[in-house]
Amino acid sequence: MSYIENRVVHDADAHVMEVEDWLTPFADPKSREAVQKLFNRSFTGRRDRIESMLEKQDDREYRARDEVEVMARKNHLAIGAYRKEDRSRAVDLIGVVSQLVFPTTANVLLESLEHRDDYELLYAMARASNRAQVDFCSVDKRLLPVCNVPLADIDSAIRITQDAIALGARALLIPWACPKHHATSHIGLHGVWAAAQEAGLPIIFHVGAADFVLPTQHKINGLPAVPDFHGGDENFRSISYMAIPSGPQQALSMLILDGVLDRFPRLKVGIIELGAVWLPGYIRQLDAVLEAFGRHEERLQQLALKPSEYVTRQVRVTPYPTEPTDWIIRNSGPDICMFSTDYPHVEGGRNPYGRFQKSTEGLPDVTLDAFYRRNFENLMGMPT
Repeated sequence: MSYIENRVVHDADAHVMEVEDWLTPFADPKSREAVQKLFNRSFTGRRDRIESMLEKQDDREYRARDEVEVMARKNHLAIGAYRKEDRSRAVDLIGVVSQLVFPTTANVLLESLEHRDDYELLYAMARASNRAQVDFCSVDKRLLPVCNVPLADIDSAIRITQDAIALGARALLIPWACPKHHATSHIGLHGVWAAAQEAGLPIIFHVGAADFVLPTQHKINGLPAVPDFHGGDENFRSISYMAIPSGPQQALSMLILDGVLDRFPRLKVGIIELGAVWLPGYIRQLDAVLEAFGRHEERLQQLALKPSEYVTRQVRVTPYPTEPTDWIIRNSGPDICMFSTDYPHVEGGRNPYGRFQKSTEGLPDVTLDAFYRRNFENLMGMPT
């Protein structure tokens, strides 16, 4: 018996939980030591805790409860969190048709490197992570690997896009924060969008490190420190949570208003684990931009569609299970939102499917089918 039954469902957000030396076998020989050193440093202070979780994976009594605890176990305790041989069982027990699988630790490190000037290390780590991701997903065709495409250096971005496609990527993850020296919509990056469109792969924005969404000064308020939901200092709290959508909205606005989605009409964009309650107002604001600036800005006059129509045609978004999904869909349209679990991250909760069922009560069956299945298939270029 699976967690999800009697419905075709795709999971638009799932992860691997890397362990130490995860990237070492996949790194370029000349950069292996630097990649390994930086990657392994991120486990400082967590090693003993992670090791105790890994030991559970070989405990027969623990594994005997896989079926009933599949959604309760989180991070390295989860089934198939880091062992690719176990991930198929996790997919079976969850009951989804496919999972879009992102890295975890590598995403945060690459987000930080994107805004430094060591491009060699940035792209070396991205290549290693991409190879590791494709290798992890190679055991089951239901696992769809997401590969990183840093945008900091334009020529390198085009090359790594081509390499990731050749490697077997099923989606391309780009940073939502604007690169240090140019816009996300820079014309030099047309080679990235052209390659993705030709290969039928979506471009993805995904949530990253909490420290990037707000200036660090927001914590200096004269009050006691607020721990995150892990009890630590690394993840989002209520105030930083409120800022999560701002960066992706800026990046998406550049792609729409600077004409990228107009020039590449088959290019799809996924906005994953960044919430969706902002979506209805954002759509209306896009068209207000046209009303306010359309007579003066040539770039807006050259668009073939209203700005909001590019969202409906090419953008797909995952709500959080804690958001009012029915309200979001009713006020943004049935063709945008997608289901996700965030497996095996704590943030996804123990019952995302149940929460989404409750928050979408009353929506027509065709709309529910779009949410759980069709919109993801459209994003991924799957036959329907």
